[in-house]
Amino acid sequence: MPGTAIIGAQWGDEGKGKITHLLSGQADVVVRFSGGPNAGHTVVHEGQTFKLHQIPSGVLYPHVYAYMGNGMVIDPDELLREMQALRDANVDLSRLVLSGNAHLIFPYHRLLDRAVESARGDRAIGTTGRGIGPAYTDKAARRGIRARDLLLDDAVLAERLENALLFANAILSGVLQQPPVALDDMLDKARRWRDALADFIGDAFAPVHAALQAGQSVLFEGAQGTLLDLDHGTYPYVTSSHPTTGGVLTGAGVGVRDIQRVIGVVKAFQTRVGGGPMPTELHGEEAVRLRGTGANPWDEFGTTTGRPRRVGWLDGVALRYSAQLNGLTELAITKLDILSGLERIPVAVAYELDGERLDAYPAQIEGLERCRPIYETVPGWQEDITNARTWDDLPQAARDYLRFIEDLAGAPVTIVSVGPGSEQTIWREA
Repeated sequence: MPGTAIIGAQWGDEGKGKITHLLSGQADVVVRFSGGPNAGHTVVHEGQTFKLHQIPSGVLYPHVYAYMGNGMVIDPDELLREMQALRDANVDLSRLVLSGNAHLIFPYHRLLDRAVESARGDRAIGTTGRGIGPAYTDKAARRGIRARDLLLDDAVLAERLENALLFANAILSGVLQQPPVALDDMLDKARRWRDALADFIGDAFAPVHAALQAGQSVLFEGAQGTLLDLDHGTYPYVTSSHPTTGGVLTGAGVGVRDIQRVIGVVKAFQTRVGGGPMPTELHGEEAVRLRGTGANPWDEFGTTTGRPRRVGWLDGVALRYSAQLNGLTELAITKLDILSGLERIPVAVAYELDGERLDAYPAQIEGLERCRPIYETVPGWQEDITNARTWDDLPQAARDYLRFIEDLAGAPVTIVSVGPGSEQTIWREA
């Protein structure tokens, strides 16, 4: 039975954690296919709130096999802390598997990330400083250390670490004037990781394909968002991997025929963390109205970084682009409840670029930086919708807004989130 991919259709932080968690309850296997500890999925499960950064959301269900796929970069220190937090909450980790082909983030990756970002000054990209970019750089340069390398003989592992450190220390000490990293320290850390993680390192390819061939339900969990894709996002203000449907294929090792549903998770308005263009960005009171003050854990502040998110009205041009790029078959709309109480809701349906109307997403970031949104305004609603449980429970204006989004994306809305709780969800047939 083909699988289901869950894709962030904006700049990340769309609420994929909740949607993945809900669908995981109906799945047999959940595979995280890209990214690392720079992602953060907040999930409410049986009254407890979990903030998952690397472990797939499906781990919270005892019947689900949860795989960290080969497309990820894993920080073992962060992973071990996350695992311990789950154990403390009595979560069973016996079905958690780390792909032996996933690359590892070492302390020197974090040092490189932060030092380079600091050196950029006003041109900083806005990375999380978690070492993601340098780890993917080592992977592409064929000097990365994979999870399976922890299981090698110490002499072989030391040789591979030495090769990686030749580059890292050349940059740290020779260019950035930072102290070099000692090989012995990294080897000791790798040994500790091996002792703690050896039982979890395994094959994340054959079991997933066996599940697909057996007709089991396989869910592919995305991290971050389409507009941060290394090839198709707002480069260079992007991540170092592919949080798109194409990333599912390479990051989990599956084929096109293995994916039947592609669910794009879309926040009812727009948010972004870090630098880069954002045509619908708001400031002042309107921004606070959408973002919140930070007093509520569900306000628009990064799960991983704690940074306030940039906010704005929904960008329909970017949504159309995302729907086309990913081949979205369905939409899951989150945080619709935040828009309650607004008289009118603006939605960007096109851009104005150098005096001309632009209906398509610009190919170059230089064009996007100069784009100004062309809005259509739709009626808002005053009702509190956090207790809505069916499509008909929603006010007519809210349903009209969702249909407006459907028309923009060319895909039906099948899931609507009206609050952080799992029960605050509306399911609708496509």
